[in-house]
Amino acid sequence: MREMKTLLILTSAILLMSCGSGANRGEGIRISADEAARKVDITCDGQLFTSYIYPADLEKPVLYPIFTSAGTDITRGFPRNPRAGERVDHPHHVGMWFSFGDVNGLDFWNNSYAIPEDKKPLYGSVRHRQIVGIENARDKGILEVACDWVDIREDVLLKENTRFIFTGQGDTRIIERITTLEAALDSVVFTDNKEGMIAVRVDRAFEEPSTQPEVFLDANGNPTSVPVMNNEGVNGLYRNSNGAEHESGVWGKQAQWVSLSADKNGEEITLAIIDHPDNPGYPAHSHARGYGLFSCNNMGARVFDADAPLFRLVLHRGEKAVFRHLFVVKTNGFASDAELNELTISGWER
Repeated sequence: MREMKTLLILTSAILLMSCGSGANRGEGIRISADEAARKVDITCDGQLFTSYIYPADLEKPVLYPIFTSAGTDITRGFPRNPRAGERVDHPHHVGMWFSFGDVNGLDFWNNSYAIPEDKKPLYGSVRHRQIVGIENARDKGILEVACDWVDIREDVLLKENTRFIFTGQGDTRIIERITTLEAALDSVVFTDNKEGMIAVRVDRAFEEPSTQPEVFLDANGNPTSVPVMNNEGVNGLYRNSNGAEHESGVWGKQAQWVSLSADKNGEEITLAIIDHPDNPGYPAHSHARGYGLFSCNNMGARVFDADAPLFRLVLHRGEKAVFRHLFVVKTNGFASDAELNELTISGWER
């Protein structure tokens, strides 16, 4: 009987180590680049987890789309792949990204195709330059990329190196993003601003129910004004590491982590952003909105809290700032506070 129990425990452990299901179970994380298509696909046991994309019509590279281990898309489709019933707003909110609203006076956050040409000099762009490396292993995959933060003349303000570490275990998938920003000018200044930093625009199910009139896509992809909201299937709930809930409780507050949970078509899903203790501005303020923007901002302070010290980060040429975040996608049951608290300690690559 003891041998049988041991066998069952070992079998369960092996199954838990899988990041997916089906015929490709055991394949683990695989990363494959298609530079002609300007994307890198990340699969977990043969199933698409996410793609790193850098198309010429985006002002920054992003991870898009992002799926749970059950294959459910947690990202908004608009504007890349519009779906009926989605909000039509903030076209710069695509997938998961990293940028900031005030770097030497330039806005790297809000730039998109919607900005008029005469206003473009006020904005910056993040240009993908190179796939530095790809590592595939049974338990994780690593994608390292190089980017430049540039102005309208394509002059470089910052050199970016980012390592994405992708893991999958049972019903949980994790993206660790380690971003190093190096000043390419004599002085690069980040000024207290609410528009930042690591963010994801989520599927409508993760929004908070609302009674405000909005503009949505109809079945033909046309923007349509909706005076009375249809909140069917809309049930997102924010919660932070301090126990506060809803946008009203978490927005602008500092926390080690913020989660966003929803039931999408019967699938209970939790998303979470976890801040690293070594990050500038730790613990980050939450820039989480009920309409579907889920963001963690390390360089906004007084903009959220009038009593907070004014944040200002200055990098001189060659100086670097490093930011580490975990993005968690948990399905088949909402993540508990205890699980997220444990990840704040043990979830990082050592």
